[in-house]
Amino acid sequence: MDRTLEAPPLSAPSPAAVLELFKPVTWFPPMWAFMCGVVSSGMPFEGRWLFLIAGIALTGPLVCATSQAVNDWFDRHVDAINEPNRPIPSGRIPGRWGLWIAVIWTALSVVVAALTGPWVLGATLLGLALAWAYSAPPLRLKKNGVAGPAAVALSYEGLTWFTGAAVMAGALPHGPVLLLAALYSFGAWGIMVLNDFKAVEGDRRMGLKSLPAELGVESAARIACAVMAAPQVIVATLLLVGWDRPWHGLAIVVLLVVQLGLMARLLRDPKKLTPWYNATGTTLYVIGMLVSAFAVRGLTGAGA
Repeated sequence: MDRTLEAPPLSAPSPAAVLELFKPVTWFPPMWAFMCGVVSSGMPFEGRWLFLIAGIALTGPLVCATSQAVNDWFDRHVDAINEPNRPIPSGRIPGRWGLWIAVIWTALSVVVAALTGPWVLGATLLGLALAWAYSAPPLRLKKNGVAGPAAVALSYEGLTWFTGAAVMAGALPHGPVLLLAALYSFGAWGIMVLNDFKAVEGDRRMGLKSLPAELGVESAARIACAVMAAPQVIVATLLLVGWDRPWHGLAIVVLLVVQLGLMARLLRDPKKLTPWYNATGTTLYVIGMLVSAFAVRGLTGAGA
């Protein structure tokens, strides 16, 4: 029985339940990538504060929160078994309120994005489309071990980096910014694959074809590590050779070397050590994002 239909449909959820539905803890990765975009733009904050605030709201409390609401609504039957205390299956968000909240927050995100300019609007529309396609039928990209992590990586890293730079520039970001956003978004695919390790057994039972469920944890971990490392090699090469940023490039090399050492340990027992790696290796990965963002400031316009 669908427990979301047990409560009267007009009974409104509490603000606390809605906030839990939006999962604020998940807002940090896209907001970090947004900050990298802002830094990489090389633009001063003066005169752009309202756009900056709108961009922060978009990446965290609006678009990311929307994706969490969409995901919880379409996963409500599974959550009723695995996580019955979640806001929707527990009845704290009754009836079809979960769907209505996702639709309202989608519309609000579009309105805010439209006020910040066409490039941010375009990135927001794509991010929202990916959020719905990831969780909602008929596409339900989360069932695919390649497309699912790609959708999340692009939304959480690439599009939010682009949004940060576009908000500050008020235009299409310059080439180096776009290239960094694309490279780090590609590498984030590996991070998303690692996040699937915690639910391998459940994915297999539910028919979700995550990479670790399909290939096994060990093979998926090796692929994830390679995908995380490869774009950082390219970034370091660009900084050292192509963009004449030797100190920043050297910092990326050092961060990558340490990550490779951590990856070697991760591969000994990927399922057990993934939380540890997320707290260590993934942290170094995102620090490298910020280092690279500072490196290209001088290549893209005036500094702040």
